[in-house]
Amino acid sequence: MPMNENAASYFVDRHIGEGRGEKTAFKEVDGKKRQLTYEALSTNSGRVAEALSRMGIHREDRAIMLVLDTIEFPEIFWGCLKACVIPVPLNTLLSAAVYKTILNDSRASCLFISQELLPVVAPLLDEAQHLRKIIVVGGESHSDYSLYSDVVEGCPPKSTIEVGGDESAFWLYSSGSTGQPKGVRHIHSSIKATADTYGNQVLGIREDDVVFSVAKMFFAYGMGNAMTFPMSVGATTLIFSGRPTPDSVAEILATEKPTVFCGVPTLYAALVAYLEKLDSLPDTKLRTCISAGEALPEMVGTRWQAMWGVDILDGVGSTEMLHIFLSNAPGDVVYGTSGTAVPGYDVRLVDELNKDVEIGEIGELLVRGASAAADYWNQRDKSRSTFEGEWTRTGDKYERMEGERFTYCGRTDDMFKVSGIWVSPFEIEQALVSHASVLEAAVVAASDDDGLEKPKAFIVLKEDKNTDGLESDLKEHVKNAVGKWKYPRWIEFVPDLPKTATGKIQRFKLREGE
Repeated sequence: MPMNENAASYFVDRHIGEGRGEKTAFKEVDGKKRQLTYEALSTNSGRVAEALSRMGIHREDRAIMLVLDTIEFPEIFWGCLKACVIPVPLNTLLSAAVYKTILNDSRASCLFISQELLPVVAPLLDEAQHLRKIIVVGGESHSDYSLYSDVVEGCPPKSTIEVGGDESAFWLYSSGSTGQPKGVRHIHSSIKATADTYGNQVLGIREDDVVFSVAKMFFAYGMGNAMTFPMSVGATTLIFSGRPTPDSVAEILATEKPTVFCGVPTLYAALVAYLEKLDSLPDTKLRTCISAGEALPEMVGTRWQAMWGVDILDGVGSTEMLHIFLSNAPGDVVYGTSGTAVPGYDVRLVDELNKDVEIGEIGELLVRGASAAADYWNQRDKSRSTFEGEWTRTGDKYERMEGERFTYCGRTDDMFKVSGIWVSPFEIEQALVSHASVLEAAVVAASDDDGLEKPKAFIVLKEDKNTDGLESDLKEHVKNAVGKWKYPRWIEFVPDLPKTATGKIQRFKLREGE
């Protein structure tokens, strides 16, 4: 690491001295379709840092970022780091009530917000107790707020402040797959740790890569895909502010020809179903694909590989660990598993007594590595139960296999017992989606007339069809695939499943419905 361990020094400023100033860092593929070179990013992020100082936003103040994926996002994020202001990127799909909670919980001094999102947040801004400055990105001027372009225009670039690697860099609020989001605090050295481990040793990111991530930059997976990894080597990122649908993603793959595609299981499943109906595949330059957010069903992975001749490297990460720490790797892909530990990380499975489990047994996954978060902001009890010394509890249940490979079983809260034996919802879901009619499935525990827990499945079909006889067909399909006692006793056909913005199925909402 250089003397200055500010992450912006390594990921932004370094490229100018190494001759990549004119290289395109970010390219918008929708909206205004602007481009941002590494030199322009260095200059503009320096102007953001200076603007923050002039607005009275100082070191360790929090700056909420409610910003769509446009070129302003990296300018603001790295500008905050240069000034040692703590950027807090937020999910752009939350409700007003959750935004109000986070604004007050974080005690943010300023808010950067895209014009398109202002109507959602504007009614509650008077109740944000600590906000002193509101900056609107895009759009026209407002009487009550400042425009981003006005704020940074004319500001000389501020030099990157020197910090130690252990100083706070940014916060991320967890996606809330099991409830209200928590503020996760990360330090400067964590960002480079993910680039040195997964980015370099699994993804194998290269300077000539063009990266397209459907996962947005406001959460950990998308941040690593779209900023950390490409910026670690001077590659180019395609940024898309819209909602990724199979047709829009297929068009971007065809026209922009990325070499690295980063998706989530839900979208991969929808893409496979969409592409299988086309006469021919889009002409692309894909060399590798990755997946995270939730375990990738085996059938989706094998069908994608057969279609493109390119594997999906399925892995698991978390907001607390910043990116993927357990993954399949090039030349070592076993679909239906989450692979092995990423170099630089250690993982273990423990039972209810915190003892390591044997091969073939199920336990909770713990991980340790340099990218672990410091803690949860103002939540001491949850911090102590999650961060245990060097180890971080993931809340995921896995089965340990030969060769230190791991198979996902479900969230700790999702697992349940039938006839005294643990049932993995994910195993049943994989069996269901292997049926020709099923696009997505989610399995939760429901009680029978005797008060005993049994599996219940919620099914999204590939297309509208007559469901007469399909329920019994699906039950027999599961019995034959994973065991007679694991089949869902009840099946409900639904138009969609509740998900977080990262694509994780919110099974707790399905359980609450029961």
